[in-house]
Amino acid sequence: MEESGVEVDHTTLYRWVQKYSPELEKRIRWHARTFCRSWHLDETYLKVKGKWKYLYRAIDKRGGTTDFMLSSKRNYQAAYNFLKNALKKTRVNERRLKITTDKHPCYAPAIQVLKKEKLLKPHVEHRQTRYL
Repeated sequence: MEESGVEVDHTTLYRWVQKYSPELEKRIRWHARTFCRSWHLDETYLKVKGKWKYLYRAIDKRGGTTDFMLSSKRNYQAAYNFLKNALKKTRVNERRLKITTDKHPCYAPAIQVLKKEKLLKPHVEHRQTRYL
């Protein structure tokens, strides 16, 4: 802008970033994503602004974070919401997907409900391991 002789305040640039970055992220994320057939889901407990929260993560087999979510609870509804949002952001149903989770009892019912709602294909394999 400066090369063109247009003076722009830094707050104007900040407003542009706030306005246009969500749209850019939405358009770019679809193409920049890697598609792996294997996910590892886990959650960890961490402190955010003085309060303890659960960080749910979906990690592909290459070690890249597919999606994450902060939640105040570790229950069925949190697992369901996390999986539903992660599936919306990726094209996992185009290929066979294997989901590996820890032995937490909330993942299996959430995956079954997502299969009934047809957000997950029936051939998606759910594996549980205690040592994730």
